[in-house]
Amino acid sequence: MPLPRHEKGDDKNARGAVLVAGGCVEVPGAVLLAGLAALQAGAGRLQLAVCRSIAVPVGVAVPEARVIGLAETEQGHIAAAAAPVLAQRGARARAMVLGVGTMAGAESEALTAQLLEALEGPALVLDAGALAALRGCRPALRRHAGRAILTPHDGEMAELLEIPRTAVLADPLAAAREAASRFQAVVVMKGGCTRIVTPQGEAWECDRGNVGLATSGSGDTLAGILAGLLARGATPLQAALWGVYVHGEAGRRLAADQGPVGFLARMLPGEVPAILAALGPPHG
Repeated sequence: MPLPRHEKGDDKNARGAVLVAGGCVEVPGAVLLAGLAALQAGAGRLQLAVCRSIAVPVGVAVPEARVIGLAETEQGHIAAAAAPVLAQRGARARAMVLGVGTMAGAESEALTAQLLEALEGPALVLDAGALAALRGCRPALRRHAGRAILTPHDGEMAELLEIPRTAVLADPLAAAREAASRFQAVVVMKGGCTRIVTPQGEAWECDRGNVGLATSGSGDTLAGILAGLLARGATPLQAALWGVYVHGEAGRRLAADQGPVGFLARMLPGEVPAILAALGPPHG
């Protein structure tokens, strides 16, 4: 499943645009991590959609991105009223990340449901707060069948399926297959051994990761890598398989260089271009 080839002379639009929507006043950095990872996975353009009160510092921190300030709640979370703006912006992107750095709650659930109902076009990576909303909007998510990736860890998977976490841990592959079938999406179930499962039940496992990857922000970088590959034209399954492997390999290289624990999630994206260059197709 080779990644799309990019020819000499292609402009940035040929590698697609990524829109990352998420974060909150307490966790603004998740969007930065995902956005930088998307660019270093090869996306051509980046937009970050965040609470209006943090838009300027986010733009200064990521000068490569266009930043969109969204309506926010008194608690500093993206308001459900922002859904129409996100749907409009998302329609112009090739891939969209939703949920990184957001918290579960009624506002997040309403935002996710309204956006999934209105959005047309991009491939989706749904993470963190967006996952918690999916139980109540399965019909809306099914509109995006064939172009969505879900990225739960075991706790989020238990909430998605409304089963005990112990049941997920007892048979994570079965849980991932159930979620992929129920939500008609590729599922990347994160863990020491990550499972990648299609709605048809095809399954892969990757144990490339290490203990150092179990660190704050690591999942945000994975979401960004997935979106960057989707923007380049990879299918959800291609993006999931390549993204999980590359994320794990980045952790392996940092562990060899820095030590098994203590490297930071912000260091992972910098490893991605060299890994892809070594493994991917030559470019014209």
